[in-house]
Amino acid sequence: MPFSQLGDLERSVMERLWLAPETYATVREVHADLAAERDLAYTTVMTVLDRLERKGLVVRERDGRAYRYRPRGSRAAMTAEILHETRADFTGHDRATALVAFVEGASPEDATALRAALAALED
Repeated sequence: MPFSQLGDLERSVMERLWLAPETYATVREVHADLAAERDLAYTTVMTVLDRLERKGLVVRERDGRAYRYRPRGSRAAMTAEILHETRADFTGHDRATALVAFVEGASPEDATALRAALAALED
């Protein structure tokens, strides 16, 4: 599921989990971090994490009576998936036009990163 199709709270939870992607976080830890910036019920965060697990975006493991969660993949992997899905929506001339439009909107740093990635693929 593309990151762009997630709700605002789901994205916030994923952002929190990506801060330490190798470690599992409890609902309480995620709630504490998010509640510092917005008024959220503990059960709301628990529901969002459960929903993200059902969508296949997070992995959970039992820890006593509770669960701990971590992202299934990195932010980079999810971004790449979005780009691949978007690219697959275009065919022929549309694909070239979309790629050109994407690159035209890239910052100088993004363009440098793209050149480096293309060079690495060619090697």
